[in-house]
Amino acid sequence: MKYECDMISDLLPLYKDGICSEASKKIIEEHLAECPTCGKMLTDMNDSTIDETIVKEKNEVINSQAKFFKKKSALAGSIVGGIFCVPILVCLIVNLATGAGLTWFFIVLAAILVAASLIVVPLMMPKNKLFTTMTSFTAAVILLLAVCCIYSGGNWFLVAATATLFGLTMLFAPFLAYNEPVKEHLSNHKGLAIMGAYTATFALMMTCIGLHTGPAKFFPMALSIAGPLVAMAWGMFASIRYLKANALVKIGGCFASYSVFGWLLDVLVKNGATKSASLTGVTVQSNSLAVLSVIGFGIAALLIILGIIIGLAKGGKKNA
Repeated sequence: MKYECDMISDLLPLYKDGICSEASKKIIEEHLAECPTCGKMLTDMNDSTIDETIVKEKNEVINSQAKFFKKKSALAGSIVGGIFCVPILVCLIVNLATGAGLTWFFIVLAAILVAASLIVVPLMMPKNKLFTTMTSFTAAVILLLAVCCIYSGGNWFLVAATATLFGLTMLFAPFLAYNEPVKEHLSNHKGLAIMGAYTATFALMMTCIGLHTGPAKFFPMALSIAGPLVAMAWGMFASIRYLKANALVKIGGCFASYSVFGWLLDVLVKNGATKSASLTGVTVQSNSLAVLSVIGFGIAALLIILGIIIGLAKGGKKNA
């Protein structure tokens, strides 16, 4: 043998992975033909039984610990749920003892369900904890509003419920869209789904408010402001998410969306849908809207032109 086994053993991992040079490969193969010891070493390296055993044992340990913590979590959830039952039982007894019947007891029950949705549900659920917690919390809050409305004899439930749903959607939708089990159904359309949820719940809220306050007075004013505002939000979203361009062009697209919002609002004002629109505490008159729209379109055009020029310049450098 021309080469020592120690040197060949150092090269065997490279030979096994196929990343050694052709000269080294030839030397190793000549040595393996004459040395059974190094041949056995290579055979042992190719034997994946040990690695598979280690992986299997690791998975068994992880699964065992996961089951242990799930049991402990379920036990903790059961204990907390039992603790929550105490005030429910006390309120039930007091409510019946005072001769009030089952009235405010349901309010207490619904309020405790809100707390349980944030504490007991995540402890008891083995998977999809975030999704289940957020949806159960939303349902519990809306149930509490319904019980309070019924107990007080009011007619405000739809307004309060849809406004609450819109607010919670604004908060929860991004988290739900990027977690199981929702994200596997949305693929690469998570942003579109979130914007759709915002728009749907906002429209539902505005519809219920209009029906409650009076459609004839509310809807013309609401549509004249909310319609262009929603269109602006969608325009900005489309510019940022789907426009295949650099940052300057996308910012220009956002300014263009803002300008379209001002232009649409100006048209509605001139058509008499509303005499003025109050935005962020400032009364914006029709002429001001037209001026702001023109300025916005100018800035948008400037940014888009600069973005295109910079993009072409960078493309030319890459080609060079």
